[in-house]
Amino acid sequence: MALAVGIRGLTRSLLRPWVRVPGPARGRTEPAAGGGDGVRCFGSPRVLVEPDPAAGFAVMKMRNPPVNSLSLEFLTELLISLEKLESDKAFHAIILTSDCPGIFSAGLDLMEMCGRDPTHYAEYWKAVQELWLRFYLSHLVVISAINGVNAAGGCLLALSCDYRVLADNPKYAMGLNETLLGIIAPFWFKDTLVNTVGHRTAERALQLGLLFPPAEALQVGMVDKVVPEDQVLSAARSELAQWLAIPGHARQLTKSLMRKPTADRLLKERDADIQNFVRFISRDAIQKALRVYLEKLKQKKT
Repeated sequence: MALAVGIRGLTRSLLRPWVRVPGPARGRTEPAAGGGDGVRCFGSPRVLVEPDPAAGFAVMKMRNPPVNSLSLEFLTELLISLEKLESDKAFHAIILTSDCPGIFSAGLDLMEMCGRDPTHYAEYWKAVQELWLRFYLSHLVVISAINGVNAAGGCLLALSCDYRVLADNPKYAMGLNETLLGIIAPFWFKDTLVNTVGHRTAERALQLGLLFPPAEALQVGMVDKVVPEDQVLSAARSELAQWLAIPGHARQLTKSLMRKPTADRLLKERDADIQNFVRFISRDAIQKALRVYLEKLKQKKT
């Protein structure tokens, strides 16, 4: 219910053309990321969109500090921003990146999975599923400009994109590290990773909860390009030219041909996947492990 309420509330503002956003972006009138003159940024408290309709793309910046954890509200805002761009014929592509220094996304918000009731867990997991489905199957070209650490659900979001550019910083490791928290990556996380890096690499990475530094991420195929940190966005823009040169209908149908079987598996088993998640996350041992981990994080902050 909260997801629906959030969508209704945010839609009223987001669906007005080029709404300026509150917070750090208030009053921004600089050209958009691609150089579109006079086009203003829009978005929501946790997502900033810098449109360049003349060039046919927008830069979507995640800004849910400190680590872009995927809270229910943040998931909702990402989905609404994507829907807005998909519904506007001026846009053919998105560059997804982070507005939080040194962090692309730390993944799922553990606060959404600890100390809540089963109804909330089900609602949250449905929103996580929806984010993956919408980005994975988007008719837009989606390129991730990974400019920070990228773990677990954040890594899944990047893997859902069509192309990945990673900053060459040894601190910016990425991977599906759920097992380190005593959590099992669901089958559609696994399928997405297998489709990207192959079965053997994915099997080892998932069991060990590996986070790959840039050179290794490139070697195993988790990312497509590694560039100096100050060139991540420019490299993503340059790559877009090749993708946008392809006739849109042909590229979109080919993307669907490649990805639909993977997505269909979740669509067929969606309710069962939610039930499995709720049962798993509600277990006393899992809740205890999450509380211990969250307490450690609080101690680090202090």
